[in-house]
Amino acid sequence: MRYIIILLFLTTTSVFSQIETTNRVIKIEATPDAPTPDKTAPPSTSSFPKINLPKMTEEKDPKYDMKNLGDLDPKPLDITKGDGLLEYKTDNAPKYFSAENKASDEFARDQDLGSITVSRALVNVAYRDHQAIDGDQIMVLVNDDIVRANVSLFGSFQGFDIPLEKGPNKVEFVALNQGDSGPNTAQLHIYDDTGKLISAKEWNLLTGYRATFIIIKE
Repeated sequence: MRYIIILLFLTTTSVFSQIETTNRVIKIEATPDAPTPDKTAPPSTSSFPKINLPKMTEEKDPKYDMKNLGDLDPKPLDITKGDGLLEYKTDNAPKYFSAENKASDEFARDQDLGSITVSRALVNVAYRDHQAIDGDQIMVLVNDDIVRANVSLFGSFQGFDIPLEKGPNKVEFVALNQGDSGPNTAQLHIYDDTGKLISAKEWNLLTGYRATFIIIKE
């Protein structure tokens, strides 16, 4: 009898638990849908004027069309009449062939370049061919001693220092040839030991003649 009562009690408890479980309702409150953003771009409020871009390709001028190359000027190029850039002259001779630079008897003499008085211990002599670079060559002597046996003259200056003796110092430039265009021509610069130009001379000599310059040290 006791076992029957216990069995009934357990059965009743299970039934009530099922009823309570099935009758329990869980309420889930609905949330309002979030507004969907408008993906349509807003109308432009820019005040910039409308820009019309030019075409990337334009119609070609027929006269610049490479297909017509050679059709515009049927005449062949005549190089004896110039290229249209420089005036063509058949009598335009180079400078060193002009008559004013031809060797003449007036250059068949020694040339005195003068003298200068200085108080410095040395000077620098520099020389260059100041006309056509045509292969002029010279020999240089200082106080009758050869210091440069054979010098070819170019367009840029070259030279050497001369330690001065007290009193006159004689510097001679002997023309070994006349180059290809006439007399042996050169420009001579004398500098003191500070680099200051103290004299500038020129010579025009036939072969074998010399130009002499005197430097007097006080």
